Amino acid sequence: MTTEYQSCVRILPTEKGDNFNKNRRLRSLAAYWILGLCNNYGYVVMLTAAKDIIEEQSGGVNETEIHSDKRDCTYMSTGAILLADILPALICKIIAPFIPFFVNIRIALCVILASAGYLSVAFSNSFIMSLLGVVLTSFCSGLGEVTYLQYSTFYNKNVLSTWSSGTGGAGIIGALSYSILQTFGMRTTLLIMLIVPFSMALSFWVLLPKPSEDDIAQALEVQNIVNREELQNPIDAVKKKISLIPGLMKYMIPFFLVYLFEYFINQGMFELILFKNASIDSGSQYRWLQVTYQIGVFLSRSSVNLFHIKNTWIMAIFQGINVIIFTTEVLYYYIPNYYIVVALVLWEGLLGGSSYVNTFYRISTEVPEEEKQFSMAITSFGDSIGILLAGLFAIMAHNKICDLPMPT
Repeated sequence: MTTEYQSCVRILPTEKGDNFNKNRRLRSLAAYWILGLCNNYGYVVMLTAAKDIIEEQSGGVNETEIHSDKRDCTYMSTGAILLADILPALICKIIAPFIPFFVNIRIALCVILASAGYLSVAFSNSFIMSLLGVVLTSFCSGLGEVTYLQYSTFYNKNVLSTWSSGTGGAGIIGALSYSILQTFGMRTTLLIMLIVPFSMALSFWVLLPKPSEDDIAQALEVQNIVNREELQNPIDAVKKKISLIPGLMKYMIPFFLVYLFEYFINQGMFELILFKNASIDSGSQYRWLQVTYQIGVFLSRSSVNLFHIKNTWIMAIFQGINVIIFTTEVLYYYIPNYYIVVALVLWEGLLGGSSYVNTFYRISTEVPEEEKQFSMAITSFGDSIGILLAGLFAIMAHNKICDLPMPT
């Protein structure tokens, strides 16, 4: 085994019975579920808290208090929080696939970044400091996703299913826990959430078994060669990786479109949808739409062991139709009931989660072993660039729509 991998791979004893192998497999599956939960938790919480952060820190003015014919808008869109929550992750996803893979250093950095992010927002006394906290959690999320997806190639492919389910669970648990704990105030809520990076550390270094010969005999041999080539001929290695990208576009383009459409809806339209006579007060409707969306994501991300969807283009088409429905609703307020919107949001989440899990499952089964780790990492770039553009479009749409009069 090469020196560069001794820090992240330790071969266990060869004496294993069926119970031992079953125990290792269950630990791997459980650990990847928890890691998916912890990695995406902060990202989800910051998006769920986006409207609260803006209203609490930016001094946004409710326009309806001044002009009764104007829409209920803050001067800044929650798309600004989305940009702070995705740009650093995007940077990580661009850089990480091209650098040697030292997993323990990366995970330690993720734990530190997540903790610092929660503390920054909790003790923030300005909008800039709050944004800094969002940026730190974003670095954690981006670096963690690339690292865990790369590391999954050393385990049974079913860890991708539990990872995806865990990231979906982060949506529900993150959005729901924030919505409930918010009654105690933002600072207390975020301090309680420091348990999440601590749980990430325990899951990776304690619960997750180190890759064994049975799990990764072929993958380890291939990856040792890849890592040795990267260290000895880094320029050639980068050129080789870049040459693989055109062949991955069949995964990346529909993945990109689904996330572009759904995050434009979530951060551009949700905050502008207002039902004054609903059973949920107007101040909570945004948060509960985020919770509903995450429920859909969780259900679909947990479905890959039940059925696979090979043609991921269909989900991009359906998500584009959702953009039309939500945008026209914000413009004209033609949907008569809040719970119809809730059902549409659940459908939107189901499409987003299905796109994620089926894209990575296809890579795990269709891409050659020596290209699989890089393919996993670089494809995760697709959703990030889609979310980045969605944040920009959401801000522009927010400003334009807020200038329009309330529909009658």
